[in-house]
Amino acid sequence: MPFRPIGIVIVKREGFEPMLWLVVLYFLLQKIGGRNRNTFFLLLLLIVDSKKGHLLHTRKGEARHVVEDEARRSKKQHDAQTFFENVHKSKSRTQTSYFCSSCPYYFTVKSLSVKALVLHELNKPLVYQDVATPDADEEKFSVRLMAAALNRRDWWITQGQYSKIQLPVILGSDGAGVGPDGQAVVLYPAFDWGDNPSAQGKEFRVLGLPEDGTFAEYIRIPRAHLAPIPAHLTWEQAAALPLAGLTAYRTLFTRCRLQAGERVLITGIGGGVALMAMQFALAAGADVFVTSGSDEKMEQAILLGAGGGANYRQESWDKDLKSTVGGFDVVVDSAGGDGFALLPGLCNPGARIGIYGGSLGKINGLSPQILYWKQISILGSTMGTREEFSQMLDFVSRHQIVPVVDSVFPLSEGNAAMERLGQSEQFGKIVLAIN
Repeated sequence: MPFRPIGIVIVKREGFEPMLWLVVLYFLLQKIGGRNRNTFFLLLLLIVDSKKGHLLHTRKGEARHVVEDEARRSKKQHDAQTFFENVHKSKSRTQTSYFCSSCPYYFTVKSLSVKALVLHELNKPLVYQDVATPDADEEKFSVRLMAAALNRRDWWITQGQYSKIQLPVILGSDGAGVGPDGQAVVLYPAFDWGDNPSAQGKEFRVLGLPEDGTFAEYIRIPRAHLAPIPAHLTWEQAAALPLAGLTAYRTLFTRCRLQAGERVLITGIGGGVALMAMQFALAAGADVFVTSGSDEKMEQAILLGAGGGANYRQESWDKDLKSTVGGFDVVVDSAGGDGFALLPGLCNPGARIGIYGGSLGKINGLSPQILYWKQISILGSTMGTREEFSQMLDFVSRHQIVPVVDSVFPLSEGNAAMERLGQSEQFGKIVLAIN
């Protein structure tokens, strides 16, 4: 697949003035690449011999990651810095200098601007625009994103129904791409869980607000957040995995302690987390049933392995389901609302109800008697630790689980993707193809 490198790398030893070559190469690059984003840019690596004072060779190559791992030890700038700042300032370019610990050269990288979807105003479309390429440093690395996935969280933010919104921001919590060493990676979608594995700390936050997220060609993120993609997944499938997979994994296994042979009910099938929970429970040897307001979505879930289900829009759906199937050992819910009060009646004694969302709001009509008499546990769950993220990826690889992708949109059509998410008609994850 053709790629568009992120800039020019100039390599020099002390004692050589490369200004003339820089001017020539700048205009050459503009001539070759121009403003046509369908034309991938040429990355030139110049090696200059300090004794002879001339250009040794020029080569094409995917060298965009060389500075990431090779060196970040020296803050020296070579004498072309002022030139680069002047000619590129108006074009939103960024510059970072590095010293290569494995060779006697200084690296100066001029990064081109990249495309991203930026939220500037609430209740307004995202803006597809140029943004500065994120710079790497000692702690964070630049990842070239290949795909990103949407979450309900992104929709709520655009509607102003989320706390501590800071604008402008690049949304997106899910992403997969090429790491600094060229490895295919998937991103852990959160920051600063804290030291307590039982619950996140006060500094915990999700990728994509306040930090810029994955709806962009590149992202700057700590190396500890990068994990190898399960080998059987495509870019789009891998991008669909992080937030939904982590949330489903913690809800099922950490919080609800799911065991093989238990009977599980997943409510609201069709969303990303609900589908991942269904797939994980099936892989763990559970007997899985689902609910939905759509008969079509239930049929699709049955094709994926669910044993059956109920349409919650039908009167007495809960009683019909229990009379047909029996009670459940684990229930996973994302909606809350008045319908949640029906779930304990579907539970076996000692059952666990895991809840990871509240799109329908407060729970009314819940009787405490049935909870304490049947010893039912209601367990809240949010995201998960990096350790659980690694465990989830291992589980996906071991069982060859493939996340369900509803549809794929180009990054430039991100607003169409958001519109589909807002309609709640999807079955699986909505994904943005980026590079």
